[in-house]
Amino acid sequence: MKREIIITSDGSSTIHLPDWDEQYHSKNGSINETYHVFINSGLKQVKTEEVSILEIGFGTGLNCFITYLASKRKIDYVGVEAYPVTAEEVKKMNFISVLEAEKESDMFDKIHDVSWDEKHQISDRFSLLKRKQFFEDIEDKDVFNLIYFDAFGARVQPQLWTEEIFQKMFDALKVDGVLVTYSAKGSVRRAMQAVGFMVERLPGPPGKREMLRATKK
Repeated sequence: MKREIIITSDGSSTIHLPDWDEQYHSKNGSINETYHVFINSGLKQVKTEEVSILEIGFGTGLNCFITYLASKRKIDYVGVEAYPVTAEEVKKMNFISVLEAEKESDMFDKIHDVSWDEKHQISDRFSLLKRKQFFEDIEDKDVFNLIYFDAFGARVQPQLWTEEIFQKMFDALKVDGVLVTYSAKGSVRRAMQAVGFMVERLPGPPGKREMLRATKK
């Protein structure tokens, strides 16, 4: 499938898949979306001193990197990705310059350079395990405080937004754990509710009216 690098509305880059008319991050701003959906609506709502995070769709590593930048708490981060981006694609991402995070460029490189399927201590407060895995094969139970659900949209991959998948997400969370996603589709909300989540509609990131936050009670 053809893949191309494009610049989004906030000046940050993403990977676009023209055959699907889909991209890894919002065309209305990769970085803006990460902060709005995953940091402000997710990470900042979790009050535990240590935070265990599961990311569904590790992709370009942007959500992981911004999580590192945005929090001084101890983070245990697990990113699941069936088809990792290439080293060449990573080099073309302009996140460091747009974020003005030149002092942390080594950390961004380290996030991508460490091996898959092994846990690495990236810093004294941030560990990372990148799992090369299909979402359907996730079997974690009561492990995570927070899930970043950042899969490709239901329009192109509806099988990733089903009750079966959200049951796995529900099981993977601890009690009071939170899942956040950019999606606000009614079918997605109903699938979450069907497996036991309490679901809130929240204002969406630029270009989207709403997003969803789900909590395991």
